[in-house]
Amino acid sequence: MTEGYVSSRQGSGTFVEKTLPDRFTFTGSIGEGGAAPAPEVAISRRGQHLLSQVSASPRQWGAFIPGVPDVNAFPHPLFSKIQARISRRPKPERLSYSCNGGTPELQHALVDYLRVSRGVNCQVDQILITEGIHQAIDLVTRMLCDRGDLAWIEEPSYWGIRHVLTMNDVRVTPLTVDANGLCPPEKVTEAPRLIFVTPSHQYPLGAVMSLERRQRLLSLARQHGSWIIEDDYDSEFRFSGQPIPALQGLVAEAPVVYIGTFSKTLYPGLRLGYVVLPRPLVNDLKTAHAELYRGGHSLIQQALAEFITAGHYSAHIRRMRLLYGRRRAFLTELISRHCGPQALSDFSDNAGLHLILNLPDGADDVAIARRANARNILVRPLSRYYLTEQRKKGLLMGFASLPESEMEAAFAILLECMPEPKKQNAPA
Repeated sequence: MTEGYVSSRQGSGTFVEKTLPDRFTFTGSIGEGGAAPAPEVAISRRGQHLLSQVSASPRQWGAFIPGVPDVNAFPHPLFSKIQARISRRPKPERLSYSCNGGTPELQHALVDYLRVSRGVNCQVDQILITEGIHQAIDLVTRMLCDRGDLAWIEEPSYWGIRHVLTMNDVRVTPLTVDANGLCPPEKVTEAPRLIFVTPSHQYPLGAVMSLERRQRLLSLARQHGSWIIEDDYDSEFRFSGQPIPALQGLVAEAPVVYIGTFSKTLYPGLRLGYVVLPRPLVNDLKTAHAELYRGGHSLIQQALAEFITAGHYSAHIRRMRLLYGRRRAFLTELISRHCGPQALSDFSDNAGLHLILNLPDGADDVAIARRANARNILVRPLSRYYLTEQRKKGLLMGFASLPESEMEAAFAILLECMPEPKKQNAPA
């Protein structure tokens, strides 16, 4: 009776209700149930390896966090106005699953934008909208690699790439990065299936890959039947010099899968990215994306397309480039004044949203970062981005989301977390 299936009427008896209750109400006691399996049994070996290598911070907003833009500077009222208008009378298909690789409006907008801004050569049907870089890398790896295949990655490189490859049972060979970007090997003993590269602004060191090496890498990929995965990281934020066009557009029919994201130019929570697929991969990878991930966010994609085609996106990037340029200069001056010019990385001199603070060989950048993180100074240890034991020590310091008015006080806290030699000339 208390569960709503029967009712009682005084003087008439008990009756079965004509309608079922809205929800089931469980009134019994909760027993202990079966014992949960031990963690080593419940989690696969691949899962255990992933959990042992966790690098993502549970906090994603704080002083000097790398790779996060100033989300407060985004024109939220303007974008919300576009979204509200589109949402008043949405087409039914825009509220269902997307199986076409994204909305046509955003695909068209990206073709035009990427051609003008990055020299990317593609047609509308080659654009696939994703939920960010991780999903793009996972899709490409699943569809182009078999278990035990080999991938080349940069050393150091973004930890997310290594995690995705490992979870898909792909072997990894790290290749050195110097001032001219990734160093292609002179002799290839085993052909890689995939080659991951960030040529426009190497992450995390900041080097720009030379034109000669780009051409060499394209030649190697064609010679060995490999696919280059080009992450055009931070290409929009260059503060000096002329940018080199994307690897994808250097030659016709390049064996390049070009991936990008709006996380740095707009805000990470948008969770929208894109892939420019080589013509031979278009149908298969779009079909696989629909089967594996069931695309959506169509209304937001439509709003973003209008934001781009109306010129708001390019205008926002221009404003942010000026803002981030000032903040970068302010942080550069702070580091030089309190730690000396030698503390600045040689590579990260003209692009991106972070700088690298060099540390002495004996310094423990992981311990320093841990102490700083506890005080909401969210620097990242450079050594964690290396796969081999030949690791440089340093701290990744993002400047995009931190106003100049707060930067000096935050830097003073960071210096308190440093070894003694770094504390000389610390601000009062």
